[in-house]
Amino acid sequence: MKAIRLFIFFTTLIMIASCNSSEEKTKILKQSDFPAPPVAEIVPDTFVNFGKQRIDNYYWLKDKNNPKVIEYLKAENAYTETVMASTKELQESIYNEIVGRMKEDDESYPTFSDGYYYYNRTEKGKQYRTYCRRKGSMNAPEEILFDVNKMAEGKPAFIFMGYSISPDNGKAAYFYNETGSYAEFIMKIKDLSSGQDIGFSVTGATSAAWANDSQTLFYGTIDKTLRSYQIHRQKIGETKSKLIFEEKDPKFSTYVSATKTKQFIFISSESSTTSEERFIPADMPEESFKIFMPRTQDVEYSVYSHQNKFFVRYKDKQHLNGKIYETPLAGFEDKKTWKEFVPHNDSIRIDGIDVQKEFVALELRKNGLTEIELKPISGGKSKVIAFPEPVYTVSLQGNPEYDSTSVRYSYTSLNRPNTLYEYDYVSEQTKKLKEQEIPSGFNPDDYVVERLWATAPDGVKVPMAIVYKKGLKKDGKNPALLYSYGSYGISSDANFSASVYSLIDRGFVFGIAQIRGGSDLGEQWYEDGKLLKKKNTFTDFIACSEKLINDRYTAPDKLAAMGGSAGGLLMGAVANMRPDLYQTIVALVPFVDVINTMLDESLPLTTGEYEEWGNPNDETYFNYMLTYSPYDNIKPQNYPNMLVTGGLNDSQVLFHEPAKYVAKLRATKTDDNILLLRMNMESGHGGATGRYEGIRDTAFEYAFILNRVGIDK
Repeated sequence: MKAIRLFIFFTTLIMIASCNSSEEKTKILKQSDFPAPPVAEIVPDTFVNFGKQRIDNYYWLKDKNNPKVIEYLKAENAYTETVMASTKELQESIYNEIVGRMKEDDESYPTFSDGYYYYNRTEKGKQYRTYCRRKGSMNAPEEILFDVNKMAEGKPAFIFMGYSISPDNGKAAYFYNETGSYAEFIMKIKDLSSGQDIGFSVTGATSAAWANDSQTLFYGTIDKTLRSYQIHRQKIGETKSKLIFEEKDPKFSTYVSATKTKQFIFISSESSTTSEERFIPADMPEESFKIFMPRTQDVEYSVYSHQNKFFVRYKDKQHLNGKIYETPLAGFEDKKTWKEFVPHNDSIRIDGIDVQKEFVALELRKNGLTEIELKPISGGKSKVIAFPEPVYTVSLQGNPEYDSTSVRYSYTSLNRPNTLYEYDYVSEQTKKLKEQEIPSGFNPDDYVVERLWATAPDGVKVPMAIVYKKGLKKDGKNPALLYSYGSYGISSDANFSASVYSLIDRGFVFGIAQIRGGSDLGEQWYEDGKLLKKKNTFTDFIACSEKLINDRYTAPDKLAAMGGSAGGLLMGAVANMRPDLYQTIVALVPFVDVINTMLDESLPLTTGEYEEWGNPNDETYFNYMLTYSPYDNIKPQNYPNMLVTGGLNDSQVLFHEPAKYVAKLRATKTDDNILLLRMNMESGHGGATGRYEGIRDTAFEYAFILNRVGIDK
């Protein structure tokens, strides 16, 4: 459901070399050309809500402890392998192409913090990163902090979620799991001088912050629904923690962090619409936490410290795009002491903020594009870093050093590999630090990037970014892939994806639809695609699809669509609403069983999602959700070719959602198109956790798309 919220599925989007100019055509096989697919047993369960009866024939598939469930999933995987057997060579070609565009031996640009340069690297043939540092200079001896390849040895899945260094630079609290799930992380503490763990282990940890004594650690833990609900304090050597704070409202999650200035420890409580922060001095870990501003429904704020003041990023219903206040360190309780630092602007959303000693760096979104503004704290004219291209994405990369006079940002577009820059606030000079290298070769000028605007049924203009190979004819004969997400206010930005060029070079048009439900055009764009306006997300995507068809970039028998997680909900909805528009749909770990999931408060994320989707225990929301829930709206009709994926250990979208969806779709659809379920039996929401295995997943997905339009090389 969430992209962790956060798992935005701009996974694996690629294109390849020419759409066979010869008249010879590859036969596109149908479902009837293969052995019969698995048939899930029908076991009716009846549900009645607000006088409406629903019969769920596949509710039994929820129980992964039932041997029959595992047997069914294995049968689906076997069928998928049978259908895709003819694409093995194509998959391998795509895999090799993607690997060829990837610098296998690579190293991140180092970041300086508290006397050390921190960086990570990848090595050819190794699945995971190695995290390192050097003291004082990049010429100093290397210290390996974490070799994730060694940590993951012998494990079918492994996620390393990061680490937090103690103020004395001697210890690191780190997070990992061996399930592939984006929850239920184990936290341990490593002594960096000995390289050994010190016997401190917490299961279900979510966040961590060190007090300045380097002996006291604050950390968050999860409840049975995987909600981060408690903050604990524990000293090194103690066997038991002390509960500091518990978030009792099930709509809220809570996290702990330390400020860049090292002055404070903050505990943040947040729902989708409301937040609250409390803090203590980082030098006084046993102090009682003090609330900065009591929570008020529909008011979100976050606090950033400066040595001499606080900066408050603030949002409410009247100021959806956000504004920034500055407040004194003492006396901030009196709102009269707050001064407006950045006013609200109806057309400019504040996407990000980074506070330095001399300036505040702002990441601003205007008309779907981003720019960087550096606003001096002492007053005076801001410095703006602007970009001339019609479609691009820029984002702050921050700087952990509070005193630094520079700021880092990354720049990318659909045909421009990601590049890291550093802008010096004093000299106003920009320096390129690192550009993504494409070893197999890449020329941005070989491709055309356009920004298009589709018209939604309510007259709203919806932006879309597309890229294709120069020389492409707009004759309605080109295959195309359209991707989007459209939930949680997460923007579908036009980032460079080396993998997607395996499709583009084969003649595809690739597009990203910036639909409502994201915040691509500001916070109101998000508000207009959630709750009782959720169907705008789906009709926006349909409008973008029609735009590509009407402008003859592609045609319905050549158009594929892809989305994952909440973007998988989007795929399921448009498949029900306008199956005639798409030749192929790829739904990655899709959130499709909306009603059943949102009615079950025991499931992960459910109650915290009420402010995104609505609470179906309320009749108004129940009736509205029932009109679009993909699982509930499957009907006897022709559907596109479909590939649906899932993860047995998925904590965001539980495995049974894609499993039930495919089972019902098989029993209901009237066409002879291919329908496949691919269930990862060892991982979770993100699929394979190793980088090479992840590329194989992408190659599989692209091979399916290519196969469906008759491209087999």
